[in-house]
Amino acid sequence: MKKLLILALMACICLTLAACGNKDNPPACEHIDENFDGVCDKEGCGEAVEVDVLTHAEYMEKEIDDLVVIESYVQGKQSWYEDKATLYLQSPDGAYFVFEAAVSEAQYAELEVGTKVRVYGYKAEWDGEIEIVDAKLHVLEGDTFVAEPADLTALLGTDELAAHQNELGAFVGLTVKEIAYKNGEPGDDIYVTFTLGEKDYSFCVERYLTDPDSEVYTTVGTLEAGDVVYVEGFVYWYNGVNTHITRIVKMLTNEEYDAAQIDDAVCVKSYVQGKQSWWDNKATLYLQSPDGAYFVYELACTEAQYAELTVGTAVVISGYKAEWGGEVEIVDGEILAIDKDDTYVAEAVDLTALLGTDELIAHQNELAKFLGLTVKEITYKNGEPGDDIYVTLTLGEGEYSFCVERYLTDPNSEVYHAFTEGLIEVGDVVNVEGFVYWYNGVNTHITAIESAAN
Repeated sequence: MKKLLILALMACICLTLAACGNKDNPPACEHIDENFDGVCDKEGCGEAVEVDVLTHAEYMEKEIDDLVVIESYVQGKQSWYEDKATLYLQSPDGAYFVFEAAVSEAQYAELEVGTKVRVYGYKAEWDGEIEIVDAKLHVLEGDTFVAEPADLTALLGTDELAAHQNELGAFVGLTVKEIAYKNGEPGDDIYVTFTLGEKDYSFCVERYLTDPDSEVYTTVGTLEAGDVVYVEGFVYWYNGVNTHITRIVKMLTNEEYDAAQIDDAVCVKSYVQGKQSWWDNKATLYLQSPDGAYFVYELACTEAQYAELTVGTAVVISGYKAEWGGEVEIVDGEILAIDKDDTYVAEAVDLTALLGTDELIAHQNELAKFLGLTVKEITYKNGEPGDDIYVTLTLGEGEYSFCVERYLTDPNSEVYHAFTEGLIEVGDVVNVEGFVYWYNGVNTHITAIESAAN
């Protein structure tokens, strides 16, 4: 384990090895070296002693008022004034809240998110919040770490949540119950009460962390009781969980999404039904819930995330509503949460009777089936197999353009082979399943096709 050479400071530090004074006094006297390993030449400082850099587990085992030294990474800067900084730190093994550490204004400017620091102070507790007080801090060059918010929704109301105190967490599907401004009007903290199931939870917009000019503060001011939201924040404690909100997004129902304007910011929870493509950390997906469907174009998505997005998996995404050739879609999006325990697989609904009617567009992007259509024409993009296949189908006197989208159903798929191997030909009467995509009219992307005689 890494050791640091720490000085017993007369009238400043009280250690078991060198009983020098009162712990109520700050440990970080100005004579200590900023790296916490130099020699203090102040007369009477005492002999040097060794102090461990603690893991998070070791830190949690320490008693209140114990001297602690930790190394971690800045995740949030709550405030700085009078050469004191309040910070949220997190490492892969756990998180810390540092209250009013001795930090110059120049040092504070260095503390970008991800910066590694060493902190030397006392472990303390205030109304359930475990923190480090009376501390000094030193920036460590080189190594960086930025925490991703962990989905802690399932831990709300359980004893297990306390183990994640001060971490950056995410909470999905909370319902706004009440919004109250400290002192009765905007400008200070905002107290937000959420419900999940039958329980209420108190969260906070901490005005020193996210001030009244921030997007978080402004967004909370637009919310109303009954709104369902996605929340990120630091899992602060104040007589129970009191997460300090750093991001909040209203989650839309399908009806609210339909009512949103083109270019509006949108956030939805839905379920993966089709994976059209992934490349360059971007995914194109078909999503569907019991109340409606979505086409998501080039969503920011790592390869590992794409592997998690199996058919039926719940996903929460945010982005912007867009339109292209009549197709309404979500663009410039990001994944907020993936929940593999929450699943829904849509059944293809028979929409044959809606072909040629204005009602069909209300089912855009849903998984549907169309029965008894006649193949009129089969055309390969670029004139030969390998890319999209354009299929013209007729029903009565109407003609409809369908498509075998090579990124959704590639040339090795059963659907593609049905055409290239002559299993489906002009004149055949067929039953088709697919996603009701739109391109200057209905342009269903075929996912299954068979002879109606089967």
